[in-house]
Amino acid sequence: FFTEPEIFDRHIEKLKDSDRVIENKNENLKKKVIENFEIVKNQTEELKKAGLKATLPRIRILEALESSANRHLSAEDIYKQLMISGEDVGLATVYRVLTQFESAGIISRHNFEDGHAVYEITPDDHHDHMVCLESGKVIEFHDELIEKRQEVIAREMGYEIVDHSMVLYVKPSK
Repeated sequence: FFTEPEIFDRHIEKLKDSDRVIENKNENLKKKVIENFEIVKNQTEELKKAGLKATLPRIRILEALESSANRHLSAEDIYKQLMISGEDVGLATVYRVLTQFESAGIISRHNFEDGHAVYEITPDDHHDHMVCLESGKVIEFHDELIEKRQEVIAREMGYEIVDHSMVLYVKPSK
């Protein structure tokens, strides 16, 4: 079949290279499957800790909230995201699950100026929000000076802050 030994050797090397490529692809696929399994396992544990059964709609909605580049999503945003990914979850189910997640402390709901609610995974750290009145964009920020000043004001008036939420409504500077 091959007359020249170097041609034979070249073809053997190409086969070895293609085997390595296939092996790498299989290894990458295996890693992704393991990563996805770990994510679902963590989500399932998070739901169980909150006293909720790990149903497929709950897992998918939690995934939508966790994977979105936008940290503040409306129920409609989540519903659209699920529809695009081919999930068969109704809007009423999305609202019901979001209410359950909020009651369980998994997510926080915010009602900003425009009247509709947006949700975010309950953060580990405190932050405040700015809402752009022109674009609707929600910007998170933390300012230790503001936090300390609020504590001082409450203490001077004879109170202790239990919780607070600050939202600044802004527009771009001209």
